Amino acid sequence: MFDTLSDRLSTAFKNLRGKGKLTDADIDATTREIRIALLEADVALPVVKEFIAAVRDRASGAEVRGGLNPAQQVIKIVNEELVNILGGETRELRMAKRPPTVIMLAGLQGAGKTTLAGKLAKWLKEAKHQTPMLVAADLQRPNAVTQLQVVGDRAGVPVFAPEPGNGVGDPVDVARKAMDEARSKQHSVVIVDTAGRLGVDEVLMKQAADIRDAVTPDEILFVVDAMIGQDAVTTAQAFLDGVGFDGVVLSKLDGDARGGAALSIAQVTGRQVMFASNGEKLEDFDVFHPDRMASRILGMGDVMSLIEQAEKSFDAEEAAKTAAKLQKRGGKDFTLDDFLAQMQSVRKMGPLTKIFGMLPGANQFKDQLENFDEREIDRIEAVIHSMTPAERTDPNIINGSRRARIAKGSGTEVATVSGLVERFFEARKMMAAMASGKGMPGMPGMPGMPGMGGGGARKAKQQQKKGKKRGSGNPAKRANQGNTQPAPPQPGQLPAAFGGGGQDAGDFQLPDDLRKMLGDDDKK
Repeated sequence: MFDTLSDRLSTAFKNLRGKGKLTDADIDATTREIRIALLEADVALPVVKEFIAAVRDRASGAEVRGGLNPAQQVIKIVNEELVNILGGETRELRMAKRPPTVIMLAGLQGAGKTTLAGKLAKWLKEAKHQTPMLVAADLQRPNAVTQLQVVGDRAGVPVFAPEPGNGVGDPVDVARKAMDEARSKQHSVVIVDTAGRLGVDEVLMKQAADIRDAVTPDEILFVVDAMIGQDAVTTAQAFLDGVGFDGVVLSKLDGDARGGAALSIAQVTGRQVMFASNGEKLEDFDVFHPDRMASRILGMGDVMSLIEQAEKSFDAEEAAKTAAKLQKRGGKDFTLDDFLAQMQSVRKMGPLTKIFGMLPGANQFKDQLENFDEREIDRIEAVIHSMTPAERTDPNIINGSRRARIAKGSGTEVATVSGLVERFFEARKMMAAMASGKGMPGMPGMPGMPGMGGGGARKAKQQQKKGKKRGSGNPAKRANQGNTQPAPPQPGQLPAAFGGGGQDAGDFQLPDDLRKMLGDDDKK
């Protein structure tokens, strides 16, 4: 959703690189580009004006003028101001001192309240170890009660639905009875799904206010479709005035519409965005972290979310066993079965395009990531499953006839099998080097990783052989020739081990092998 905004901001910052000092003209040009980028992203005009004024004021001060790297300082300022308009710090749910905690969902019809109720319940159950109960108080929309029951069943939580809905029943009475049910069954959280309308009207507001008065919720969450642009801010303000709410949930963040609602709603209403829903599965639900979202918008990745996803998906005991295998005998105990298990653990983290998108600099490979075929992983699994246990344990025994058999069994080509085996050996060598503390092969001080720091192990060795030169007879010159350590990186630059040598963090390049996998075959 923020791709276009990210691209425009990146263009604005590129013009600042290489400047030793910022002039007023530079600041004016940069803030003009940022203003256009925000307006094109459908950010509310008052928010844009306030944002630009804050950036201009800080960029014109001594904070940048005395800095060594003006471009990085401006990016830092923009990042901090983005965090501010996104709500500042992450806000947690307020839990009642005496259970049950009551959470009421409000919003227009079609915003995704019913699905979000299931996502929130599943998250509370698994991440917060609560015992939630869903309440079907949307008795207006056709089959809303049935939909909530299906969602609740998928989330593994009970649903209180005494009325069939479809225009039958009193939602306020249902909400009252739900509180008695929750107390008798000792549910720690009650999530009330309310009815919406196609637009804001008095009937909607009156019903929502009556339910609010009946259950006195600890949190009222306003669910808004992030794809409706400026209308999101208008609707949010109407609900704030008519019913009131404590936090915002953005749904459909995986859409391709302009994401200005997310950047505007917290600033306009004074209520923070607390959760983000970005997919159709119940697992596609995240706590909204303003600092991480700002980092993604600026193309700096979201490493913290990546680490949290990895912690959820990887088993610590299995990871320790794998590390032990890689440390012994040069990693030869690491088999294709282990490789397959690791790959399946990575898949649990979500789509690979989403995982790669959390890496810093990944926005430069946006097109390749979008065109990456997730089914390629299925093909790799099919190839490995078509091997015998002996072949998975020792891939060295896979000769020509075995490769033909494996290719036929997996419905692939012989070249695919050969490529997988070769990549496995290279990956095992790399992981073994890292596990033994020797670093990543192929980088300065880290010999041998294909595609990194010079194009692979063989290439690095060939260059070492070709590059041998006799030292100078002058001891002073010989000492200088021997000093091949790279210079320390300047602020805002990558170290040489990561493609540095003065390279700017924004110019980060993925390894050759990864670029090939993503389909980047551009010849340079």
